[in-house]
Amino acid sequence: MLKVPAHQVAGHRAGSGKLGPLVDDSGRFYKPLQGDERGAREAAFYTSFSSDTKVPDHISRFFPKFYGSQLVEASDGSGMKPHVVLQDLTFSRVNPSVMDIKIGSRTWGPEESADQIQKCMKKDRESSSLTLGFRLSGMQIFGTKESGYWRPEKTWIQSISADEVRLLLRKFVSSDTSASKPDCAFASIVYGGSKGILSQLLELKAWFEDQTSYHFFACSILMMFEKELALDGKSPCPEIKLVDFAHVYEGKGVIDHNFLGGLCSLIKFISEILTTPEDSATNGLLDDVHRSHVYPENGSA
Repeated sequence: MLKVPAHQVAGHRAGSGKLGPLVDDSGRFYKPLQGDERGAREAAFYTSFSSDTKVPDHISRFFPKFYGSQLVEASDGSGMKPHVVLQDLTFSRVNPSVMDIKIGSRTWGPEESADQIQKCMKKDRESSSLTLGFRLSGMQIFGTKESGYWRPEKTWIQSISADEVRLLLRKFVSSDTSASKPDCAFASIVYGGSKGILSQLLELKAWFEDQTSYHFFACSILMMFEKELALDGKSPCPEIKLVDFAHVYEGKGVIDHNFLGGLCSLIKFISEILTTPEDSATNGLLDDVHRSHVYPENGSA
């Protein structure tokens, strides 16, 4: 029995007659392929990447496992459609906090149509992509079993300033989603440490400084952890995964400076949170976020 993913924070969402990804009860994620060159490009990337012996295991772990393609009843009721079958990245997690970060100051590839380029350029200009090299596409932060998740509106989060990006990266690892000032209580065990998110990002950066096989446009990094484990004194299982590969092109021997630049910028922001957990620059911003741009969802998913 296929169902709508409970923890999808960005992208096209299935339901209400709309086409979007589905999941099953065995840990697999069914992503519909777009009916143009983007769908073909994404399927080709997964097929190529999954068999690429030049990609070391410590890097391939940052990508979803690929189980091939399959015809699946589409979520919009349009009949059987081709889907790539992937690892459901939140399958084994209980009440995960998740953030989707689109990497790169430029989110369109070299073979895009003029209309697609204009559409992407508009989004890049209206978001933090051009100024920071990345933008937040969506997020959810688990509060408590009573309060459920804190989720900002997608239309707002994709157009926020650098200071607001910094604020939400701090709020992501704070203990109270309703507090007027983020305390970064979980920063050291989520972002920091030898197995934390910063360490994983640095590992990924080292690969991007060398690899010239792929150029990733409009690709996202998912950051995930489990707050309840941290509260029980256990590891919150921080993890990053790369997703969305409809705009991956051959690197042709050239380093992917667009992705690498955005990744370095994100690393800088995360590093600053670890070195300066008390940040007066975000004071007052959180109240505005809660007043105007948030829809809470009560209860755990």
